[in-house]
Amino acid sequence: MKRLVAVALGILTAIGGFVDIGDLVTNAVVGARFGMSLAWVVVVGVVGICLFAQMSGRVAAVSGRATFEVIRERLGPRAGGANLIASFAVTVLTLTAEIGGIALALQLASSVEPRLWIPFAGLAVWLVLWRVKFSVLENVTGLLGLTLVVFAVALAQLGPDWGALVDQAVRPSIPAQEPAPTYWYYAVALFGAAMTPYEVFFFSSGAREERWTTKDLATSRANVLVGFPLGGVLSLAIAGCAAVVLLPRQIDVTSLSQITLPVAIAGGKLALALAILGIVAATFGAALETALSTGYTLAQFFGWSWGKFHRPAEAARFHTAMGVAVPPCS
Repeated sequence: MKRLVAVALGILTAIGGFVDIGDLVTNAVVGARFGMSLAWVVVVGVVGICLFAQMSGRVAAVSGRATFEVIRERLGPRAGGANLIASFAVTVLTLTAEIGGIALALQLASSVEPRLWIPFAGLAVWLVLWRVKFSVLENVTGLLGLTLVVFAVALAQLGPDWGALVDQAVRPSIPAQEPAPTYWYYAVALFGAAMTPYEVFFFSSGAREERWTTKDLATSRANVLVGFPLGGVLSLAIAGCAAVVLLPRQIDVTSLSQITLPVAIAGGKLALALAILGIVAATFGAALETALSTGYTLAQFFGWSWGKFHRPAEAARFHTAMGVAVPPCS
């Protein structure tokens, strides 16, 4: 039972990393334009992030140090500082996108202008980071995010030509109406979404939050082998739904409502509600991960006390870094 609960860290990381707002949109766009011909990129991304996460989790469990603590020690202040600046900038930009994704998902549920939701989304992220324990954060968000499985169920309900989808995936080709540069642009975009830096920062730091030791190496492997492949399967299901419903109708994905259209067609209002819940949970989980990662990277590099297991008064600079990062992104 303890092993199953521990896998929640990997599930949260997978949903937040593989199925965040960027991945939702990109997979739907790819499915609507290229079918399943870019599925191989998702597979490569899953393998890549599994390797990086496994290494970072093992280092954290064996040495007791998270990623940026090792970067500072091995690379020194100059090279490590350059890495910190680039990683922090990418993480903050990603946090901005995730908060926007929460607002877009709430618009689907309420029909309220997303710009009105953005301040409330940012405030909710800030409050959860400030008040909620790490174990509650990872388990609740991870389990709610699993409702994105409705995309896989919807794909099955749509009754696609499985042979054609598999053929597109195993024998990828560039559609005649699409230029090669566009195909490779989306290939790079998909791969980049799978290999975002904050995933590794969060995974290794989460291992320290959970106080992993060498006895937890099996748990680390379970997290990697369950969580990240699950994120990859959900990504392929999103692309598959778009390939079945949007591609034949030549519908370009320009809004979040078009991403959920195949789910609504296949399962009606209940399935649509589950999809919206999953999108809110996934983007909220990704926002929490990226916000935490801003504090993790700074605190680990500069040697501050860090971690949700510390009270704000005991790790003031870590908590302040997170608190300061969220409002500008909202």
